[in-house]
Amino acid sequence: MSDRKMRFACLTKKGTAEVRESPLPELGDYDVLLDMKACNICTTDYQQWLGLREHQGYPMAGGHEAAGIVKETGAKVRDLVPGDLVAAGYPGCGHCAACRNGEPNQCDEYASDTEDGYKWGFFGFSDYTVKSINELFKIRSSVKPSEAGFLEPLATVLHGMKKLRVKPFETVVVIGAGTMGLINAQAAKAYGCRVIVSEMLEKKIETARSMGFEVIDCSRQDPVEAVKKLTDGEGADAVIVAVGATSANQQGLSMLKEKDGRILLFAAGYPAPEIEIDSNTVHYRRMEVLGTFGADNRDFEEAARALSSGIIDVSKLIEEKTFRLDQIQEAYAYASEPGRYRVSVLLD
Repeated sequence: MSDRKMRFACLTKKGTAEVRESPLPELGDYDVLLDMKACNICTTDYQQWLGLREHQGYPMAGGHEAAGIVKETGAKVRDLVPGDLVAAGYPGCGHCAACRNGEPNQCDEYASDTEDGYKWGFFGFSDYTVKSINELFKIRSSVKPSEAGFLEPLATVLHGMKKLRVKPFETVVVIGAGTMGLINAQAAKAYGCRVIVSEMLEKKIETARSMGFEVIDCSRQDPVEAVKKLTDGEGADAVIVAVGATSANQQGLSMLKEKDGRILLFAAGYPAPEIEIDSNTVHYRRMEVLGTFGADNRDFEEAARALSSGIIDVSKLIEEKTFRLDQIQEAYAYASEPGRYRVSVLLD
């Protein structure tokens, strides 16, 4: 181990996040030392802080929506140099069939627990960290680190879009104008679709409208009837459910057009949402019910280009109030309040 130290945040039990210190790992030939700049608190992070995902275990040194500046590189690193802005993808063993195929999210050999006992040791909430070149993607230096941290969530959205097979001029409904809903909406728009967003919270309705989307205020009107009206009675070609709720799943099914509609169940929820549909309906309506989770390296590469070029703009999906590493407990409490977009922890 190195004699250099890293400070990092971890969850130790329900409702408790703290900052610890440990030696920095040695820099291997294909590793990169990062001077971390920002890490955003994902839904999975604050849900564990709330006690809703305790199956993930403690202590949990998470934080996978992270970005930093390359400080040092291993002897055999060629594609990155000190000063580059990078964001983190998924780690993997690097040598199994899945990793060789660019799918580290399918790696069977990756140990999610660190040798010193930390669960899901991404160590995104740290001042410095060492990561393999295999899990880093370069972002244009003009992008703010908090925005570069959207690499992983955007990659998961692009992965879902490919499963959904959206096409130009299709009508796509996104249920939920939270962070992931509006990234999905932007991606569908980038694919050339007409996008309708359904939401009930005023703050999120205003954000969706400011981004140029048609918005249904489902607190004031029936969202299914509204979709039918906006589509002249036909319904949507595809629906993306970006809210983990049974009611959202049922609304999504009802919004689909009569034949060949597709619904993508993007969001997880705790407790687990349900979906109720009989197989005859799926059969006769030629309906597709799709699930998506994670991303592969091709998705990460595309996400890096989309963020670097500004094709996907996440600037409105970050809360103005930011936190420092030593304020991690307050950051989790703030991120857990209903209606929040991403809360960014600044690490430099």
